[in-house]
Formats: sequence, structure tokens, C-alpha cells
Amino acid sequence: MKVVTLGEILLRLTPPFGTPLSDAESLSVRFGGSEANVAVALAGFGEETAHITAFPKNAVGQAAENNLKKFGVDTRFAVRVQGRMGLYYYEQGASLRAGRVVYDRLDSAFSKTPAVAYRLSDALEGARHLHLSGITPALGTNAAELCRIALQEAKERGLTTSFDLNYRADLWSPEEAARAFCALFPYVDLCIASSDGVSLVGVENGGRDPAACRRAAESLKEKYGFSAVALTVRESVSASFNRLSGVLLGKEFSVSPTLSVDIVDRVGGGDAFAAGLIHALLNGFSEADAVAFATACNAYKHTLFGDTMSASEAEIFNVLRGDTRIRR
Repeated sequence: MKVVTLGEILLRLTPPFGTPLSDAESLSVRFGGSEANVAVALAGFGEETAHITAFPKNAVGQAAENNLKKFGVDTRFAVRVQGRMGLYYYEQGASLRAGRVVYDRLDSAFSKTPAVAYRLSDALEGARHLHLSGITPALGTNAAELCRIALQEAKERGLTTSFDLNYRADLWSPEEAARAFCALFPYVDLCIASSDGVSLVGVENGGRDPAACRRAAESLKEKYGFSAVALTVRESVSASFNRLSGVLLGKEFSVSPTLSVDIVDRVGGGDAFAAGLIHALLNGFSEADAVAFATACNAYKHTLFGDTMSASEAEIFNVLRGDTRIRR
């Protein structure tokens, strides 16, 4: 089943583990971006995926495109334009020291490309689902307009849609984000958010309590008319150890098992959750099994360096079974 994602690709630069950015003498290179991370994970599950973005017309843009292609993501509907690649620096956290992100994405090629430059109709042709995140409309009027047009056309074509709130305080204010999100909500079927991030759109946070998460999900569903709401739940014991779970309110309310994880890299966990949930729901999993599968994807991603997860269903089911035996 074809799933289309839309958003900016970023170059990620990371110092060696345990090295603050201010002391770094070398930086590893990865590519990522919330929606692209979802596309990569879905491709790993065997889904046909296409990603809509703008690649700079230079060697860095080509490297970003090659990175998506190697995971099996279709890039035919991306545009190639003059401009720069947005990037971010990521200092990994450890123990009592929190991680840190520094953005350098102002005036990127994606943010400066108008919505009319994209072949949205071609990209959505034959698709089953469209996924976006709240990071994209934060990148300026071009990106916000692209999100609105894509979601509108998706609904007109009968696709299901999902939207991950993904608020980034370094990109815009809570008030700006809330206005932009609420303008897109009429075209969203599945809303995904962190349990402690829903207050941005006028709903009391769910925290880590399942009953409070249920109330938050019910409020979101009633207030904005979503078909389903999923919340990720995180207990940050330290920057190196978390407990993860999730809830899903669709036709019923389901709570996933809680999984404990020693963290290799926290970035992209929510995107893996979104991909797992989309895959599970499109393929007929029960709602309880879907949120359990999504939470296992979230936990699995925390064990991988970089922004993306490429794993098979079998590997995720092993996580749910607690099977950590070496494969020989």
C-alpha cells in the first residue's frame, strides 16, 4: 500500500558520543527529517513509500536523495532546486546530561520552494495514506501552504491522513503553532502526539497516567473530529534510560505494554512510532496490537544511531516478545 510523506530533509552533524558540541573535533554525517524517517521505516516493513521534498541541486542534495533511495523510498516526486540544505547539530545526552539540538536551516531550499513547484496530484495518485508533521508548517508560508494543499487534495482523493504534532520551540511560538495546526486539523484522520505535548492545542496533558491520557485523547477527538488519536508516553529516568509506552483511542481505548530501553540515540523515536502505527492500522492489526507494535518500533529506534529505523516486522515482534538472544 502506497504511503506518501512530505517534509524537509536535513543534514545531521553529530560529535562523538560523550563529546559536547563546544569541544568537538569531528562530526559524523547522517540525514533525517521527521516525515522522511517515517517513510524509511515504512519501506522497511515492505510498504511502498514516496517522499515529497525539495533537494538542493548540488552534491549534498544528491547525497540526501541517495540516502532515501537506498532504503527503498521513491523520490520521483521531489523537486531539485537551487539553494542550501538545512542542517542541524545534535549533541547526544548521557546519564544526567540532556541532549541538545542546534538548528541551521534558515532559508533552506525546502523552505523557499513554493507549493506550486510540486507535483502533488502525481504523488498522491494511487496512494492510500498521507503523513505530515507539525515541523513542516513551522518552516514558513511556503511550507505551511504546501501542507494545507496536500492534506486537502488527499482528503478529496479519499486517502486517510495522519499528523504528528511535533512542536519544536526553536522554530516558532506555541501560539503560532496552535493556529497553524488547528487550520490543518479538519483534514486529519489520525492525530499523533506526545502525552505531555497536547496542551499546545488546548487539551490537558495526559502525563504518564493511562486514565489522564484517555481523557486527553477523548478531548482531542471530540474537539477536532479526529477518527483516532495516539499518544506516546515517556518516562525519562535519565538521558540514557527511558520507559516507553503508548495509547490509542479509535473505536476503543488501548494501552501498550511499557518497554524499558537503554538509549543509543533518542532522535526519531516518535517517527518510528508513527510509522509502526500507520503500518499496523493499514494492514488490519487490532487497535491494541497496533499501539503495541508502534511502541515497540519507538523502543527499537532508540537502540540505533541516526535518525532512521529500517527494521522488519519480525524484528519488532522480537522486541515485544523480549527476545534479545543473539542471531546466529
